[in-house]
Amino acid sequence: MESYGPGDWDRLAEEYERAGVTCVRGAFSRGWLEVLARGVERNLAEPGPYAKFYTPEGAPGLFFGDYCNWRRIPEYREFLLHSPAAELAGRVMRSGKVNLFHEHVLVKEPGTLEKTPWHHDQPYWTVDGRQVCSLWLSLDPVPRATCPEFVAGSHRWGQWYTPRRFVDSADHPAEDPTFVPVPDVDARREEYSLLSWDMAPGDCLLFHALTLHGAPGNPLPYRRRAVASRWTGDDARYVLRDGFMSPPPQEGAPPPGSPMDSEAFPVVWREGQAP
Repeated sequence: MESYGPGDWDRLAEEYERAGVTCVRGAFSRGWLEVLARGVERNLAEPGPYAKFYTPEGAPGLFFGDYCNWRRIPEYREFLLHSPAAELAGRVMRSGKVNLFHEHVLVKEPGTLEKTPWHHDQPYWTVDGRQVCSLWLSLDPVPRATCPEFVAGSHRWGQWYTPRRFVDSADHPAEDPTFVPVPDVDARREEYSLLSWDMAPGDCLLFHALTLHGAPGNPLPYRRRAVASRWTGDDARYVLRDGFMSPPPQEGAPPPGSPMDSEAFPVVWREGQAP
């Protein structure tokens, strides 16, 4: 990350604010990718309490997801607390501080058919505010054909969509009357500005928690191992929603309505201060 300076931060932050997503090239060294790769293998061997296997029995490949393991998997903890990830999130969100929300690991083995359904993240989460983002980092090459896709500008629509289940794309039960069903993006692709990239290991995507996105399966002969770290900024507040929450409330969380600063969501980076 040493190659990034104020001009780069401004450009990335402006793209993030305009489109709801930006691609940062060469953000992470091989060393950090190796740390995460060890963590992913540990996670696959020792799934956590929230682990999901989305591929039906007998179908090709494997779509695996798990989250909130950073306190038990040392490689994840090392990356989240000491890599450039928190500063990247803070610079792009233009926040003076950054809290770790959680990590989410998504592995699609070769030949996996299951797509990641169109959704946006914040309606699932126990956080309110505009400074909420994800950093999506793949440990493997990702051609555009298998890259997550984003609906440019959808974070500015002022709409919150009902959380969807990854296993079958059905809606989760939701008690919030302001939530509406996710639009059928694939049926009307020509109506949207869709963004995706060819990505090399070390590149990452930063996207707003209200940006609509989805992802194809993995028909390639190699794995697609991705680690998405979730981050919050100055204006974020902890909240308990009516109905479905993912991740569910965490031990050590602050009182509802409070800033995120807590054992569950530590401050990892501050402007002008080393991590």
